[in-house]
Amino acid sequence: MMRHWNKTLSGCGIVAALCLAGLPAHAQEQTPETPKPAARAYPPIGDNGDQTSPDTLEPDTRPLTGIQSPTLGRIESPHSYWVPGFQYANTIQNDSSTSSGWSTTNYIAANVSLLDSTRSSQLALNYSGGGSFSNNPAVGNGTFQELGASETFQWNRWRLQFFDQFSYLPESNFGFGAGTPLGSGGVPIAQPPPQPGLGQSAQSLFTAVGPQYNNSFATQVFYNVSPRGSINLSGSYGILRFVDAGSIDSNNAGASVGYNYALTKEDTIGLVDRFGRYSYVGNPQVIEDNAINVAYGRKITGRLALQIFGGPDIIRYKVPIAGSTGVVTGSGGGTLLYAFERGSVGLGYNHGVTGGSGVFVGAETDQVTGTVSRQVSRAWQLQGNVGYALNRTVSSLTLPANQTIPSYNSVYLAGTATRPWGPNMLLSLSYRASIQTNGGSNYTQHQILISFQWHTRPLVLR
Repeated sequence: MMRHWNKTLSGCGIVAALCLAGLPAHAQEQTPETPKPAARAYPPIGDNGDQTSPDTLEPDTRPLTGIQSPTLGRIESPHSYWVPGFQYANTIQNDSSTSSGWSTTNYIAANVSLLDSTRSSQLALNYSGGGSFSNNPAVGNGTFQELGASETFQWNRWRLQFFDQFSYLPESNFGFGAGTPLGSGGVPIAQPPPQPGLGQSAQSLFTAVGPQYNNSFATQVFYNVSPRGSINLSGSYGILRFVDAGSIDSNNAGASVGYNYALTKEDTIGLVDRFGRYSYVGNPQVIEDNAINVAYGRKITGRLALQIFGGPDIIRYKVPIAGSTGVVTGSGGGTLLYAFERGSVGLGYNHGVTGGSGVFVGAETDQVTGTVSRQVSRAWQLQGNVGYALNRTVSSLTLPANQTIPSYNSVYLAGTATRPWGPNMLLSLSYRASIQTNGGSNYTQHQILISFQWHTRPLVLR
């Protein structure tokens, strides 16, 4: 297991080193008539004041059939900068899987965020790492690490992108630190990770055994073939590993090719062919799926981002299941972001084949996530998060309908209140409930979390 861990860290180091080699930057910015102080030339990081005005956002140009979820827009920064910081969180939890009742866990971490922009490229990086200390012997002490990195190169009609997401956590990342800085390394300036199921080692169960590390790397190339049409190609590779025995280690690889056509300035349609391959350490089974999806998207900068897709999914097994080597089923999903005055709503859904979250050798997964945020005053912001996942063993696609099929229902609910203290500090108060049922034994955890985050002002590189 230590060999896998060393290989994973080495891979992350290579990816980070390649990214830091950044080519020269995005687009030239016009020099303002009256120069502004460097730290005020862009929206303050971590500012929880009024919602960013749509007038300050550039349109989101991510391809409809690509590996990133849509956004309401992007903010162009004329500066390169980095932001170091410190984070402390205390959780009080009651876990039904132990008999120790209520316990506390403390998290202490250092974090750093980096944005490096040049004429034709942009590098964004978030990192958080530290230790956790619990008075529950069943949990014990440990470490945790989170890293998100992305780099984009832009040349006329071409765009080349690299993404890497790594985490080493004492528990599942499904809902971990939802709505609080604990759930995202550093100050959130990096681009969002690839969407669930597209090259990630998806983890949507709570009861896999012990600490786990998860790494996903993806690359994407995008080309405008005409004023309305574009194509994109992507490839990805991910791993899910567990430190303790009792869970299933897995690998996944993926590739996709998509075509996008703009019907109007706001509406786009697309066709995408996605391939995924799941393999398991110490198990001969290999699961492959090939999904062909039709997609539709609508974007209104600063107001709406909608994406829906669906179509047939051809699944093949290396080791036959119930005498079958494959089956044809369906896959699909969607994402919706909507902003209103002083708030926003986000919904996501995905149906398809996943690796099994360390519990199954392959799973048919339905996953729903939702978030709503509201600025209730200049100081306080409220946010609610919900996630639901239904995982059924992939054999459920082949076995007779009257046969009992192992499955898990996992739900998390979280509510968070955040308040900035000056420009560099943030206080978060949160409650989270995690519930899982599998037809026999149930798992429930209640958690109260207090988080304090401090960071410097952005330190301008150029």
